[in-house]
Amino acid sequence: MSTKDDCLRWKLKDEQHVIQDEWIDFRKNIYELPNSEEIGPVYNFSKHSFSLIVATDENGKFICVRQYRHGIDEICTEFPAGGIEYKEKSDVPYITKENIIATEDDAFAAAKRELIEETGYTSDEWTHLLTLPSNATISNSNVHIYAAANCKHVASQELDDSEFLDVLLLDEKELMRRINGGDFKQALHVLAYYLYKERCN
Repeated sequence: MSTKDDCLRWKLKDEQHVIQDEWIDFRKNIYELPNSEEIGPVYNFSKHSFSLIVATDENGKFICVRQYRHGIDEICTEFPAGGIEYKEKSDVPYITKENIIATEDDAFAAAKRELIEETGYTSDEWTHLLTLPSNATISNSNVHIYAAANCKHVASQELDDSEFLDVLLLDEKELMRRINGGDFKQALHVLAYYLYKERCN
């Protein structure tokens, strides 16, 4: 970061953990602005970083899932994705803003696990597309985006107790219809598709 950027940085003056458990670290903060005035409360949170997979089968169809999203109270189509576990490498049994930052090795292991658990598919042809903050305005959690090509169906689903989802195989025309028609509602999943088009076609 350049010295010029220093005059843009906010300084954290106070931090309160409103909720901190195995699902989220939700914080209420007070910051000092570059002009020395204070702003607050400002809310930040950390959740599991996660891996997202643009997967295609041996016929070039996109392997997607349909599931309920409580944030918008709707069922929508998206790519397979899942959280990266932090508990094995953490000294505490709850989320912190440090322990949800994953290595690419951890993220890749999660991507392979989530693909087979959610869809029953595996691949030997993986490409890392991008890692970036999932919502830089209010969260430091990351999304790790991968492409998996020539996926083979080798198993039945192994879903978590709270997971209820259907697997769909979509050709590109149908995928685009869902993206443009508003059924493919996850912004990062739409980004993943365009990264795939740029890097893998």
